[in-house]
Amino acid sequence: MDCVAMSDLHEACGVFGIYAPNEDTARLTYFALFALQHRGQESAGIATSDGNRIQVFARMGLVSQIFDEQSLSQLTGHIAIGHNRYSTTGSSRVCNAQPLVVSEGDNFVAVAHNGNITNAEALEKELADKGYQFSSSTDSEVIARSLLASTGEDWVTRIRQVMRRLQGAYSLVVMTKDTLFGVRDPLGVRPLCIGKLSDGSWVLASESCALDHIGAAFVREVEPGEIVAIDAGGLRSYTEPSDKHAMCIFEYIYFARPDSVIKGKLLYDTRHNMGAELAKEHPVEADMVVGVPDSATHAAIGYAAQSGIPLGMGLVRNRYMGRTFIEPDQRIRDLGVKLKFNPVSSLLKDKRVVLVDDSIVRSTTTPQVIRLLRRGGAKEVHMRVCAPPICFPCFMGVDMATRRELIAAHKTIPEIRDYIGADSLGYLSLEGLIRAVGLSHDDFCLACFTGDYPMPVQLEMDKLALENLTSKDWPPISFQTGGMPPE
Repeated sequence: MDCVAMSDLHEACGVFGIYAPNEDTARLTYFALFALQHRGQESAGIATSDGNRIQVFARMGLVSQIFDEQSLSQLTGHIAIGHNRYSTTGSSRVCNAQPLVVSEGDNFVAVAHNGNITNAEALEKELADKGYQFSSSTDSEVIARSLLASTGEDWVTRIRQVMRRLQGAYSLVVMTKDTLFGVRDPLGVRPLCIGKLSDGSWVLASESCALDHIGAAFVREVEPGEIVAIDAGGLRSYTEPSDKHAMCIFEYIYFARPDSVIKGKLLYDTRHNMGAELAKEHPVEADMVVGVPDSATHAAIGYAAQSGIPLGMGLVRNRYMGRTFIEPDQRIRDLGVKLKFNPVSSLLKDKRVVLVDDSIVRSTTTPQVIRLLRRGGAKEVHMRVCAPPICFPCFMGVDMATRRELIAAHKTIPEIRDYIGADSLGYLSLEGLIRAVGLSHDDFCLACFTGDYPMPVQLEMDKLALENLTSKDWPPISFQTGGMPPE
């Protein structure tokens, strides 16, 4: 996912873990988080363990804004976990930054979570009734405190007990004083993979692109329902029964980087194939194919190759439109999408343009981009979308929209075409999408298209449901040696 992409989809975090006695684990985690920045831009953090204590450094902002030599030098230890956050449960504030570190007596645990727990509210109430106090408003703290509250004699048993209570999506990296764990929910909604450094040390990451950036070799994916434990004795695997898989299809359409591999498929290839399938299903007479940068660039290449219509860089993206802490004034804010994209008028003038994008969600930005192309000189704009119409919200870790906000939930395709101001509109069919990815329907969660959720869900969920009066903002930088926030 690109932090300035025009769709309204936002992913729910990137996670990383490393067990490496002979490495600077904090620094390697920093570079891995940098590679996973596309998965979340609200906050980031790193926690480390040296076998005796756990330390954490987390605050709001981008990885490059948060960490420096001083902060990394204080994060010492042979185990580290890291997190990039985009909120799906809990508001965007520093107390919700991860990794979350919690303690009870001599037990410490740090958790970084990608996904969404659909029964978190009930689990939090149950824990609160037992006397547990919460310092954040995230479902991730519900997971962490559930681990502490479980009665297993070892951490693998505790994790298994918690997995049997959790409903929803979770890929976790969990750190105790002496062990790193990777955990994936039985449906396998969110990705998690295993890598190995040249010295034999182990790493875990949301995507394989993070392994490439630190010189680790891809070993395999963590399987749905699997727990991997990494300590001085190496890597061990424990598997919980999983008879149904439901990987989020948007990992292939939008979220994961094109240089990542998931289920043996290079994301660049799958997106190229989506564009080719779009050209087969929705051909049109045109002079130029333009992809919305950068999220639809590879699909546009596929559309152009299949259709024979030349590819053109009709839109140029401002690559420095990332998160900023400086609020624009009203005049700049009113410019809207012009801050993100600039049309190349000399290429667009009097051209019939095929505009390729990854998805249409609320359709707040798409009309602006089409108007931008027309003002740039385009004679016609034909919209092509790499996903079927999104008619249902996601409860598995994507901050998408409520159903009433989804334009395809209450408008027909011709009505959407007229609303966005396109000359024609074509969505990739579900069958075309599955062909492009090269797997089967049974591998994926397709609920945002079909309404067929892989588990029972509450049809209107509030991402701020766990907000409570006891939550408080921690200082933006905190080093902790027991996991509890400073008073």
